[in-house]
Amino acid sequence: MGYFDGSQMKLWRWAKEFTLADNFFMGAFGGSYLNHQYLICACTPVFKDAPPSMRARLDAQGKLEKKPGSPSARDGAVETYTGGLGGQVTPDGFSVNTTQPPYQPSGIPPAAGGPLELADAKGTQRLGLPLPPQANETIGDTLSAKGITWAWYAGGWKAALADGTRRPSEKRAVIYTRENNAINFQPHHQPFNYFARFAPGTADRASHLKDGEELLRDIDAGRLPAVVFYKPVGRFNQHPAYTDLVSGDAHIADILDRLRRGPQWSRMLVIVAYDENGGFWDHVPPPAGPGWGDRWGPATRIPAIIISPFAKHSYIDSTAYDTTSILKFITVRFGLEPLAGVREKMGDLSAALDLH
Repeated sequence: MGYFDGSQMKLWRWAKEFTLADNFFMGAFGGSYLNHQYLICACTPVFKDAPPSMRARLDAQGKLEKKPGSPSARDGAVETYTGGLGGQVTPDGFSVNTTQPPYQPSGIPPAAGGPLELADAKGTQRLGLPLPPQANETIGDTLSAKGITWAWYAGGWKAALADGTRRPSEKRAVIYTRENNAINFQPHHQPFNYFARFAPGTADRASHLKDGEELLRDIDAGRLPAVVFYKPVGRFNQHPAYTDLVSGDAHIADILDRLRRGPQWSRMLVIVAYDENGGFWDHVPPPAGPGWGDRWGPATRIPAIIISPFAKHSYIDSTAYDTTSILKFITVRFGLEPLAGVREKMGDLSAALDLH
């Protein structure tokens, strides 16, 4: 349980000026890894051949199976067969908890003597195997099919690529590290890096996966593509335990200020959202039932701000949204083929806009 007064923070001021969506939910039951996947494909990664060590095990009642002889704690907790980082893969082969990309940058180093741009297929004891390259349809696929320009900009992307392609015997200086004030790049926050279409050496990787510094240059030059995703580095993502709220707040506010000064502002809509809720309890239940939810979500409520010359000013939008609403908005705006996992009854963000 916790409470933080954000009224003096910079994003609070942006929310007051534009539209705050107060009924916006994370797309999937899970953490950062799964919700980043939902941001680009509204889908759960597939890992049908995951080894038993990475799978959760269920008993005949469908509950997590207990390890024989595991002692019960005072709160009733016992050891269970959750595998790896806590049950990375469901019994029927879906990857739901943090699993590393098959391509660098990845938390899994390259294999000794193997291609430096790939994660070691044998994995590590701590992280398990890397996820096999994925083939689900993404918003990038549907945008490209329609000839709409787009890019995923990641803070620290180039530095992490260089770090990830070190020989496996070398200590990493950027990926999953805060040592020496490092940027703490998080590979599992890079969803396109899990897909075969964006494998190292492909034209789509070179065209669409870009560094955060390129974002700043493209903002100033007025050459942002039609659809942009931006993911800050670890030290700016406001994650509990390894960073703080104020640094990320200032960073995103600086990006927003730069966008407003830029030459494309008059035709722009920006959605500031979170991958998950930060771990605190929330009293608003997510929508459920046909058309609203499914096996994978939606889950806990998260903050979201809709910022644009077309957004309603000083407005609270209580329409039910989730992460897939962002995909629905992009799909409607550009007349794309809908992605299968986008939820039918969730809003498409249009209620936050004043187009008159």
